[in-house]
Amino acid sequence: MTAADFDYEDLGLVAGLEIHQQLDTATKLFCECPTELREPEESGRRFTRYLHPTKSELGEIDDAALEESMVDREFEYLAYDTTCLVEEDDEPPHRVDREAMETAMEIGQLMDMSVVDQVNVMRKIVVDGSNTTGFQRSMLVANDGAIETGDGQVGIEDMLLEEESCQRVEETEEGVRFSLDRLGIPLVEIGTKPDIRSPEQAREAAERIGMLLRSTGKVKRGLGTIRQDVNVSIAEGARIELKGVQSLDDIDDLVRNEVRRQVELLDIAEELDERGATVGDPQDVTDTFEDTESGVIRGALDGGGRVQAVLLAGFDGLVGRELQPDRRLGTEFSDHAKRHGAGGIFHTDELPAYGVTEAEVEALREAVGAGPEDAVAIVADDPETADLAIDAVAERAETALSCVPEETRDALEDGTSRYLRPLPGAARMYPETDVPPVEPDVTDVETPELLTEKVERYEEEFGLDSGLAEQVAYGQRWPLFESLVGQDAVDATLAAGTLESTLTELRRDDVPVERLTDDHLRETILLVDSGEVPREGIEDLLAALAEDPDLSAEEAVEQEDLGGVDESEVREAVEEVVERNAEQVETEGMGAFSGLMGECMGALRGKADGDTVSSVLREEIQKRA
Repeated sequence: MTAADFDYEDLGLVAGLEIHQQLDTATKLFCECPTELREPEESGRRFTRYLHPTKSELGEIDDAALEESMVDREFEYLAYDTTCLVEEDDEPPHRVDREAMETAMEIGQLMDMSVVDQVNVMRKIVVDGSNTTGFQRSMLVANDGAIETGDGQVGIEDMLLEEESCQRVEETEEGVRFSLDRLGIPLVEIGTKPDIRSPEQAREAAERIGMLLRSTGKVKRGLGTIRQDVNVSIAEGARIELKGVQSLDDIDDLVRNEVRRQVELLDIAEELDERGATVGDPQDVTDTFEDTESGVIRGALDGGGRVQAVLLAGFDGLVGRELQPDRRLGTEFSDHAKRHGAGGIFHTDELPAYGVTEAEVEALREAVGAGPEDAVAIVADDPETADLAIDAVAERAETALSCVPEETRDALEDGTSRYLRPLPGAARMYPETDVPPVEPDVTDVETPELLTEKVERYEEEFGLDSGLAEQVAYGQRWPLFESLVGQDAVDATLAAGTLESTLTELRRDDVPVERLTDDHLRETILLVDSGEVPREGIEDLLAALAEDPDLSAEEAVEQEDLGGVDESEVREAVEEVVERNAEQVETEGMGAFSGLMGECMGALRGKADGDTVSSVLREEIQKRA
């Protein structure tokens, strides 16, 4: 069965979103460090930590944190001259950043939310190394809002203001290396109510929230600055959190594939029940593979490891059953084994393969007492890892007998997902005692203009066509555009075309436009608008500034000899071109115009306005035709 065959209403699909958006503030949430990302090689020093879960106020340990801590890892952190002791957890956090709080309240107003009377900072346990403290600081700012979609209203449950986590740099032999540059950047987490009833509505709701966030003009843009989590369940299934969706284009496919996964797991559970399936106790089958030529197993045994197996009675043919595109029940088992340090598993639905022979499969079946309707899963690794991993496989197989397990899953780029950890619970939260509460004041908080409203205004007020108006309004440089057409009275089409179309064309030509500052762009557009530089020279001017950002626009004009020429110089250049092509002009008349126009512009090297060159060329052709 494919996702296209599903009746989502009949299945009882319920979904909700959690949108995480970085704020574009000057400083971080709990210190005065800039919200600037760095390259790992710029790090000035590094240090290591080991993290362990702590108990909540009620003396409980969160299941997700407990599972994370079962793998013993060292976490290494890269520090910079733009990070401080707060990020390193060697200094108490400072007061909550005022700019971040005000931006969060603006976002709340756009979603018709109620701001709380007092904001209290909480600690949320996180022991995966992404926070040096072992927790993330988070605070509830507003709740009870709503947005509109084509399929009805979607409620907004709450909005939290949080600190962003570290950037994960790479895996090391001892554990994981992180970078402190991102840690502490202000982040809002917006959670919807479970009002979404279709994959398409999930995507539309995410797009609507994204538009509202960008309408503030105070959120960061680019890859990794916004992440979507999607909570999905069906009537007979379980709540699943799909974590870390990077692209809006993936949301509907992820929801469809998760629904399919749950439907398939429910069908498998029903069939296992009919077969009277059971899961055996893990056992050592190392002797069975004593002479194996399988590279994976041989490598584990030669390193002092062993092979652990578990009998899956009644599972034959079902471990290899596809749940999502190219992901099977056996893949789910393997995901759990990997979370405990193993490289993966083998199972009899896919064997013989990977160097494991038919004879070894038969010997394995005999060793664990497997019959024709049974399956066997094995893990080959060092003794401790093999034990932990096979226990995890057996536990996941037990769950498959009866239900869809609640869990957090990692959203993959192909629209599928993999097991990440158990769903977190209330035991992960406890109060932060180092930061005083904040009593938010909404008196002076203004509601920003929506991007959709901005598009309409640009069309009406500045005469931009709908496509260009939308590009500017939804782009990152609309504040500069508004300053140029307002304060500087620049031609709106020139400003909009330069900031969107011209920069896009230069980027496609591999010009490093990311080096261009607002000052570069403003100076360039003002020079062109005043006539000091012809419009035809704008690309060359911006390309020169991108290659050498230390130049001013006027210095780049002089360096590249891009200053405009007067009409007499234009006429002289055009006359020379027409004279060289006199025979063609006499023969073709105005038919020669197109070819000669390009030659004239080349002769003037972009230093003359195209309209002026065109007018003079027409005059000269008419004289000779």
